[in-house]
Amino acid sequence: MIPAGRSLRVIGDVHGDTKAFAIAADTEHFIIQLGDLVDDGPDTPGTLEIMFRLIDEQRGLFLLGNHEFKLLRALRGDAIQRSDRVEKTLSELSPELAARAGLEITRAPGWVASGKRFFVHGGFHPAMLVEPPPEFPSGRPDGLLARAIYGQTTGRVTGAGRPERVLNWVDDVPSGITLYCGHDRRSTDGRPLIKTGAKGGKAVFLDTGAGKGGHLSWIDLQA
Repeated sequence: MIPAGRSLRVIGDVHGDTKAFAIAADTEHFIIQLGDLVDDGPDTPGTLEIMFRLIDEQRGLFLLGNHEFKLLRALRGDAIQRSDRVEKTLSELSPELAARAGLEITRAPGWVASGKRFFVHGGFHPAMLVEPPPEFPSGRPDGLLARAIYGQTTGRVTGAGRPERVLNWVDDVPSGITLYCGHDRRSTDGRPLIKTGAKGGKAVFLDTGAGKGGHLSWIDLQA
């Protein structure tokens, strides 16, 4: 899925920040967007249009994020917990864009690797190194896909009523592997956060709050 020999631009969660995404997409690098294109920010339709143009031009791909997962389930009429932001996104999509979104989200991989680089939206499990990402499920995601799109949860909820997420999975990233992910806004200085796990592998967190009062971050990787 990633063209051999291409330099890469890895882009974190966009959440409808179309102006920033347009700047990030203006590159000769092949783009890997880490998921969560939609919801929260001012212009989800514009963000999707940019991403679909990149796909049509064979210049990029996006990974399945939890927000895309929920959007597709809403589009196909699944019984899900609706929220104001999901309703807002649904109301903004034209029928044509909704149909294209359904198609491309179905195709979006849960994770992808390129040499010693690994890309996933939410969290890692060692089995991902040997198992291909599954097809989009008819219901809830299985264990590996759930880890990929939701990260690692404890079963508890935070004071804000959201699932409590931990980063224990970073310790399972093998030495020599650098993993790039979004989902968790862990940075405290506006720059991507880099964590080294117990086995020597690294995780780079690229969600710096685009569409949620922060900004969009990306990293360029040479071939």
